[in-house]
Amino acid sequence: MLKKVTLRLALVAMKGLLLGGTLVSAQGGAMTEVGTPRAQTLILDALDGRVNNPTQMNPYLQSTLFNEGLNQLAYSALWEMNTVTGKQFPALAAKMPEPLNSDFTDFKITLRQGMAWSDGVEITSDDLAYDLDLLMKTKAFPFGGFINSLVKSFKVLDKYTLELQTKQPQPRLSTLLGVTVWGNGMRMVPKHIFEKQPDPATFNFYPPVTSGPYTLKDADPNGNWFLWQKRDDWAKTDAGMIVGEPKPQYILFRYYGPEEKRIIAGTQHNLDLFDDITPESWDILRAQDSSAKTFLNTFPWADMDDPCERGIQLLDSSPPFVKTEVRWAFALATDIENVSQATFAGALRVSPLPVPPISILQNTYGKSLRDWLTSFALPDGYKPFNADFATNFAKKMIDQGVSGIPTDPQAQIDLFGVGWWKYDIAEATKLMNSAGYKQDASGKWQNPDGSPLEVTINAPSNFEVQSGRLAFAVADSWRKFGVTVNVQQLESGPFWTAEANGNYNTGSYWPGCGVMLDVYFNMDTAWNSKYVVPIGQPAPGNSSRFSDKTISDLLDKMAGLTSDDPKIVPMTQEFMKAWVAQMPWIPMFGTSKFVPADTYYWTGFPSPDNFYEGPWWWWSLFKYMTPKFTPTGKTS
Repeated sequence: MLKKVTLRLALVAMKGLLLGGTLVSAQGGAMTEVGTPRAQTLILDALDGRVNNPTQMNPYLQSTLFNEGLNQLAYSALWEMNTVTGKQFPALAAKMPEPLNSDFTDFKITLRQGMAWSDGVEITSDDLAYDLDLLMKTKAFPFGGFINSLVKSFKVLDKYTLELQTKQPQPRLSTLLGVTVWGNGMRMVPKHIFEKQPDPATFNFYPPVTSGPYTLKDADPNGNWFLWQKRDDWAKTDAGMIVGEPKPQYILFRYYGPEEKRIIAGTQHNLDLFDDITPESWDILRAQDSSAKTFLNTFPWADMDDPCERGIQLLDSSPPFVKTEVRWAFALATDIENVSQATFAGALRVSPLPVPPISILQNTYGKSLRDWLTSFALPDGYKPFNADFATNFAKKMIDQGVSGIPTDPQAQIDLFGVGWWKYDIAEATKLMNSAGYKQDASGKWQNPDGSPLEVTINAPSNFEVQSGRLAFAVADSWRKFGVTVNVQQLESGPFWTAEANGNYNTGSYWPGCGVMLDVYFNMDTAWNSKYVVPIGQPAPGNSSRFSDKTISDLLDKMAGLTSDDPKIVPMTQEFMKAWVAQMPWIPMFGTSKFVPADTYYWTGFPSPDNFYEGPWWWWSLFKYMTPKFTPTGKTS
């Protein structure tokens, strides 16, 4: 693989392709390709790849893509997340929601005073009330289904205060309408703009009037780049009030194309913050660019505490994955050691649970349930858990000459995970047979009606490289098991639309996320049957279309607890046990984020020595990181 990547890089370099190269101004300072001073411009990778609908910026429309600035710079949430402390803090809101009754069904929400939209109009509670009403009345907005299931009524109390009543007790209202991981569907839009639109469900909102500290200055009509400029009145934003003035005058999100072009852009100092790259590309980048850094300075190089885990999501409402036996068979037919090495050269931490194996969650749930996982048996008595995964995999990596692998068994678990499912073709075959599936004379699996069993894995194309490579590695395991597997690579728009509408068979998606010990909100929206909608309709949650009364009842019981209730952890453990027995999707690894930074023009990026946040620049919290970024003073 390394030789192939090196060859491709050499070929691109020989062709002399211009990758967003810098120009020189009349004054001698470097300029970006979009005409801004390079020393004032922070350049970020395009997480979604090329955006195929670049003028769609209405946050409530299906298929709007957010990772090129909308999520990070344009919109703010009522409540935001600090991933270091694991706690929320007020953002657009002036304080956390105030319960007005002991049942947690009546709340007061107070907005910060002095905030303004980027066109100068003040942000008030009328905007929030308008948004709630808009979502509840507009069926075309997928998030409206969630709001309708949550909100009973609301009324404006004064210019900055709104009273909201919920249909059921909601002691965690801030997690439902605020950020706990990447962002939240409740992104306030300006009433004075939207109320003038004859049909908000077809309004692109381009360019957007923002509540965040940046506005859109320019964009490529082909969706390859988006340029954002710091607002003159940044102090009238929640970010400005909370953390101060952003340092970059401009922020450019730039799609360079395939990975080798992104690496060249980095070596030319035309890309400051990368999306994921492969381990092989990181080897090349650090060899050619002395300014390149990753979160860690040694193996595994990447930060392994990204709050979303990767695996293969299943459409649980349709054959073959409607049957639990089939879901378990596909898990046991996955050679997780080979998948780890083929995906990210082994720099991954496994997880058998539906929450990411970040340190706090692995210590609280993974390790505490390890004995239970070891004794857990399928209905036929088979015990599927391999508690020795970390030890065995560490030895394999050491034997291959990888340096930096710990020899202490507990340190190996901390690095590689608490364990995963056995690779057992015989048991997988037994489970498939029990569900009515048979193999033909060539070993290929057949459906109960005798037709060939075919599985298609949706995979990201030119973004989210770990999930993309994971799909191919898993397909290889399943083909060896006798399943006909196709990998369908999709750009970000159709990739996410297929998941939301249930138009997929399996997909390299990541429904398991969490930061806080209380992961109720993420688990509820992912697995509660109340969010199930027919295939073809955009799902407000539970895009796997999974339905199980026991699991939904457990989640509904947890709904009445506050995040600091002592019953949260034991009830979450019970949920995990019930979930494992059903295997609604196949979680595999925590996300390892290489996300290198080139420190030639900018420094101050998160690191273990500067740990004000994790390296999650695609999260909505990015706007609060921008005051930390420091220009180096280089102008060329």
